[in-house]
Amino acid sequence: MSRLGFRIPQDEAVALPPEIGFLAAQGVDPVRLAKAASLAAASGTDAATALLHAGLFAEDDYYRRLAAALGAPYYGEAIPLGAGARYPDSLVAGLAPLAPGAPAAFVLAPRGAAIAELLRGRSLTGRLPAITTPRALHAAIFSANPAGIAAYAADELQVRRPDWSLKAGRHAPCLAIAGLIGGAGLIAAGLLPAALVVAAWTLVQIAFLAMVTVRIAAASIETEPTGTYTALTDAELPVYSVFVALHREARVVPRLVRGLARLDYPAAKLDIKFLIEAGDTQTASALAAATLPARFEVVTVPPGLPRTKPRALNAALPLARGACLVVYDAEDVPDPGQLRAAACQFARSPADTACLQGRLVIDNADDTWLTRLFALEYAALFDVLIPALATWHCPIPLGGTSTHFRTDLLRAVHGWDAWNVTEDADLGIRLARAGYRVGALQSDTLEEAPRTLWPWLRQRTRWMKGFLQTSLTHGRQPRETARRLGFFGSLCALALVPGTVASALAYPFLMAWAAIDVATAVGIGARAPDGFWRNLPTGTAITVFVSGLLAMMLPAALGCVRRGWWDLLAWVPLLPLYYLLVSLGAWGGLFELMLAPNRWNKTEHGFARTSRSGVLGRRGGTLTSSGRDPPPPRPAGVSG
Repeated sequence: MSRLGFRIPQDEAVALPPEIGFLAAQGVDPVRLAKAASLAAASGTDAATALLHAGLFAEDDYYRRLAAALGAPYYGEAIPLGAGARYPDSLVAGLAPLAPGAPAAFVLAPRGAAIAELLRGRSLTGRLPAITTPRALHAAIFSANPAGIAAYAADELQVRRPDWSLKAGRHAPCLAIAGLIGGAGLIAAGLLPAALVVAAWTLVQIAFLAMVTVRIAAASIETEPTGTYTALTDAELPVYSVFVALHREARVVPRLVRGLARLDYPAAKLDIKFLIEAGDTQTASALAAATLPARFEVVTVPPGLPRTKPRALNAALPLARGACLVVYDAEDVPDPGQLRAAACQFARSPADTACLQGRLVIDNADDTWLTRLFALEYAALFDVLIPALATWHCPIPLGGTSTHFRTDLLRAVHGWDAWNVTEDADLGIRLARAGYRVGALQSDTLEEAPRTLWPWLRQRTRWMKGFLQTSLTHGRQPRETARRLGFFGSLCALALVPGTVASALAYPFLMAWAAIDVATAVGIGARAPDGFWRNLPTGTAITVFVSGLLAMMLPAALGCVRRGWWDLLAWVPLLPLYYLLVSLGAWGGLFELMLAPNRWNKTEHGFARTSRSGVLGRRGGTLTSSGRDPPPPRPAGVSG
């Protein structure tokens, strides 16, 4: 057997494991069962999972036939659950009590080895239970207690570790006090001696210089070559959970499903979950029309507040079956080998490596001037800055997508903060506070950037608001946070989270002041004053001005060189103007934090006009760069 298909010699009989052998007695095509047995042997898993996850047999039909073989009652839907049914315990166990009067005491949705045990006459409860599918049991549990599940998804972090949680509520009072202090400082500056004001302003410039130094120093770090980790065999690979949160994303569902179907990973070891909000009927209909095999599952998150991506992720986290877990966004097209690469890197990394951040690449860079500059920003961040931070073992504000986790460590830090609108940045700092590391995964995930200014600005406003929320969360106990992160880690965290917002807020003013000082210093007939201290403010201003431009442009240019994007190098000098827009987003995030702290500014996808890779195909609502349809996808039942 190869990864891309099946080859079974006609003269070789394949012994059927008991979990699928009973189907042969019911007249199921033996060739199909032999394919499942061969898949299971190659991937080191049970044959029932291989059969269902490869799309070789319908899940409902399989469990109905299993119930018939056992002589047990079968529930396809409308399961009458008893009072003892619990989330997530009943779903993790695959077992729930039935209401009095039901034909059995329990209902069971067995997987893997449990199916063979049942067929051998052994029962987890000592009595033969009723049989159902994992999807039907999941639907019944979610229907039985939607309010409890919604509360769990929203508040579990706050219940378990309130010191790590952004407590729900408005932060306007704190920000108002900070504003009053800042205003009072400006008024006081007008009354202080000029020398003292200049000294204070010089200290501000030095602090800004320290932040940009991190970005400049990152350019000196070489990225780790791809393929440096020894490949694992299919049997050695762990089960991998894939979470994709969707909200009003029917437009990109076909492209998304095609991309996930092309993952080069054993189908029997994939646990793919689409997370949608209750009431999102268009996305639900698009997923239903895709006719997904059993390795795909749709999780409908019960209604509740906040209506955010991290709340949806939290609702599904207890249901993840994989030892590793990755989060993708709806518009993502990951490299087909990314899960294999991450599994290999996890296997060779220290046990405290909790997360690997993949490289996000803007694929529709040629749409507009805005997407070109966005692509440069991402190249600087994911190809230069994050690999350097990982090398230095510094806290890394995660990218929110293409983030791979060890599932047990993710659960140990209680998942995501549902109230933080940049849950990725918050989780990166929280992992560092808990003593875990984040590594850089040298594997690409293609993304679609907003083409026009208003969607871009709404997205950037949310990001900046979330960075402020993260700063408030982890700044409540500054001594403890600094102790856990260490001196250099604390410096990097300050530079990358609150420093990102502060520098964006101050950017127009700092750069304008520095530009004026530079112009004055180099002006015709300008004569420098005597003495070091009298020249320090101007010297600092010149250093900040030059360093700021270098910090913006050098990582972006280096990222372009590493990617071979020679055509985008000409756009690098426009980044100082682009960061004026980033500053506008920062001010918007500050005001939105006071007025609408939990609002999630949704970014619509599926509108790209170009695609450098050609994967943003017409079926996903867009055209490839050539204007032709992409090649047809492979059958959903084929892993690879």
